[in-house]
Amino acid sequence: MTDFLDQVETCVPALRRYARALTRNIDLADDLVQDCLERAISRRALFRPTGPVRAWLFTILLNLYRNSLRSSHRRGQTVDIDTIPEPSTPATQPGHIALAEMARAIETLPLDQKEALLLIALEGLSYSEAATILGIPQGTLMSRLGRARAALRVATGNSAEPHLRTVK
Repeated sequence: MTDFLDQVETCVPALRRYARALTRNIDLADDLVQDCLERAISRRALFRPTGPVRAWLFTILLNLYRNSLRSSHRRGQTVDIDTIPEPSTPATQPGHIALAEMARAIETLPLDQKEALLLIALEGLSYSEAATILGIPQGTLMSRLGRARAALRVATGNSAEPHLRTVK
């Protein structure tokens, strides 16, 4: 059990990073990671060591995120008034504008493309690991990545390839 908990602990920063990228909300992301860890530890007996604990944890996190999306669609979306930017505040620097533009473009992607893109580009997982986490064939993953990257090029007005990891 101690070895299992040590492996889980080493995955927490990556889980938080992925959850924050998915939710774009620090509090929701932390809640998502906490729920993921609680579920993984309470269902430790269900883990079959056919692969790394990391892939199992990402699968749990992704399933919890998808479930929360389904339930939030029924409830509607709440907006924190503190997150609404002031219209008269200029951007602090051009790089910040480009990052904000890319983040907005990623938010417009269909969920399946967004999930695949973030696992590869943000978490640096291999195609096979990401395909396993998403429960899809590797070819389907590559297709989703291609469509996501093409959509990002169009959305950001860049004819060049976006700065996302492409080699695995």
